[in-house]
Amino acid sequence: MPVFWLSEKDLSFPHPELANEDGILAIGGDLSVERLLIAYNNGLFPWYNPEDPILWWSPDPRFVLFPDELKVAKSMRSYFNQRKFEVTFDQDFEKVIRNCKNQDRKGQVGGTWISEDMINAYCNLYEAGYAHSVEVWKGKELVGGLYGIGLGKMFFGESMFAKESNASKVGFITLVKYLIAKGYRLIDCQQETKHLKSLGGRSIPRKSFLEMVTENQEIPTTPGHWNTEEDLFAYVVGS
Repeated sequence: MPVFWLSEKDLSFPHPELANEDGILAIGGDLSVERLLIAYNNGLFPWYNPEDPILWWSPDPRFVLFPDELKVAKSMRSYFNQRKFEVTFDQDFEKVIRNCKNQDRKGQVGGTWISEDMINAYCNLYEAGYAHSVEVWKGKELVGGLYGIGLGKMFFGESMFAKESNASKVGFITLVKYLIAKGYRLIDCQQETKHLKSLGGRSIPRKSFLEMVTENQEIPTTPGHWNTEEDLFAYVVGS
């Protein structure tokens, strides 16, 4: 399959099933809020090195987590029972994404793909009420977190970080319980990792993923920041 070049004026994308064998669909375009929303609503995401043009991806297979398939190891129970960490949502989005940028990862040197352009773009999505962050605190120190985009009843995860053992797991597990309570049907994890696989993530064919994305387009999204003071969040944390 060819890789398509995007126009900066035309916000549309080719069909995601036209991606090449590596999962790359298109090159170019921009990271405007409007284009990003169209991309995620069609199951696409940007991922590229800072010095390269923007690449838009639709991998096959797709790594996802069905919320009701979440696996919580017995070793994690003490973290919740003893309240070793405090978890909040949408309290410090930029700090979370910058920590994700600086997270040491095996095989990566000098940070991640998260450039200043990416930070600005996702902060704009956060301000518009579509991107969300999960913060994990130990006292007043931010020790873990993750961020992603919520559309309809799907959450599109982007990146996570941890400075304390299991901090990101606590944040992710809390998020999944919250999404279950809100009726979310799927969490897109994009690419397989051992960390997410241990929590219940699995690969599904791109065709199946895109069918769920198409169904999700019919579900309205109410933009806004998630309120960790609401009764729903208190129920999730206490469960």
